[in-house]
Amino acid sequence: MQRTLTRWEPFREMEEFQNRLSTLFGRPLRRTNGREEITLPEWTPLADITEDDKEYLIKAELPEMKKEDVKVTVENGVLTISGERKFEQEEKKKKYHRVERGYGTFMRSFTLPDDADFNKVNAQFKNGVLMVHVPKSERAQPKQIEVKVA
Repeated sequence: MQRTLTRWEPFREMEEFQNRLSTLFGRPLRRTNGREEITLPEWTPLADITEDDKEYLIKAELPEMKKEDVKVTVENGVLTISGERKFEQEEKKKKYHRVERGYGTFMRSFTLPDDADFNKVNAQFKNGVLMVHVPKSERAQPKQIEVKVA
């Protein structure tokens, strides 16, 4: 069994701790010998969810993606958006100094409320934004009842 002595470097431990914290917040940062290393961070698209009287609307940012690379499914009351954003092929004449945009496969799942009509879900993709429309069932929509005066 071979044993070696290593030099304790408190700043390296601080950097490793910072890297672990950064990864938790979606910003991986790697340093070696005090210099940043190029990494491909994991990527999760951002999403907004809104609601009105007729539907729920999920908007997900999918920049530089094609609709063929995105899949939307509904199963057991869970809507899932998945896909892959591919890294641009590195050109021989270019040197990459920093790569901060995330690439790779992703999956986002959203539990749909009981009043959602799962059979009428539809999705549109335009200008890098995926819009998933989840209509509310007819029985869940508010109805105005006319009050008659006698």
